[in-house]
Amino acid sequence: MTDLPPAPDLELRLVRYFIAVAEQRHFGRAAEALHITQPSLSRQVRRLEEQLGARLLDRTPQGTRLTEAGEIFLPRAKGLLRATAQAAAETRAAAEPSRLTVGYMANLFVTPAVREVRRRHPDADVHVVHLAYDDVRAALLERRADVVVARLPFSTDELEVTVLYDEPRVLLVPLDHRLAGKESVTVDDIADEPVPQIPGADPAWAAFWRIDPRPDGRPAPGGPVIRALEDKFEFVADGRAVAIAAGVRPGRTIRPDIVAIPLHGVEPSHVALATRAGEHNRLLSAFRKAAHALLKAPADSEEHPDGAH
Repeated sequence: MTDLPPAPDLELRLVRYFIAVAEQRHFGRAAEALHITQPSLSRQVRRLEEQLGARLLDRTPQGTRLTEAGEIFLPRAKGLLRATAQAAAETRAAAEPSRLTVGYMANLFVTPAVREVRRRHPDADVHVVHLAYDDVRAALLERRADVVVARLPFSTDELEVTVLYDEPRVLLVPLDHRLAGKESVTVDDIADEPVPQIPGADPAWAAFWRIDPRPDGRPAPGGPVIRALEDKFEFVADGRAVAIAAGVRPGRTIRPDIVAIPLHGVEPSHVALATRAGEHNRLLSAFRKAAHALLKAPADSEEHPDGAH
């Protein structure tokens, strides 16, 4: 264990009193806001100064001003109170969480894991929420979801991510396409085929689902611009583009005019579980355990792979 230097035993109550005086710039107004007497407030601030070994405030005819030491201590004092409040809130949540919100991307199924958490923790309020392909990180950091099951790639900064399983990628083509009857295809087979593009998409996500650049270093051909992932099916069915997807069994039609063909020689799609980094509690642990045990690549799926491009 790392040896920490000795620190003064600061009372958070005294720190809060100091912040009040520093913000009001006046002992009388601060005492009124804190609902204590001014002499008592003065004594409490002196106690804090004694604990720190530094004078923090100077009285002047105009009121009160911070000393140089007080200027240094004030932002740290505010940070100390914020950190303490956050630590207390996270500790309470970890000890007795009562709610879990599970986010998922289209064509990914979290029901078995959700049902298992509900079975093991009948007191818990477990919700599910559908997320757009580009909303994983924001949903977690904004606390709209506590855990998300989604397809990589997505930004993992400040997140803890583990892969649950892999899905082979497939090529979507119209039934009358020159490749429609093949048992499998490679990237070379679609070297000049346009692939839909989404303006503003995350570069890593777009590169993965467009295979851009191609293995030989050439950029992927341009393709029609779409605003929603569902729109790609219309362009594919109409013969104006092909699309790369996951979560659909090769050889099956995902709609009457489109067929999926195995795409060989490319990295599979990784389905991952993501949470906020460093956050652990009984419900997250229960969902993580259930997800690893119960969420598997579908053996037979005819659903639309909306989560892929």
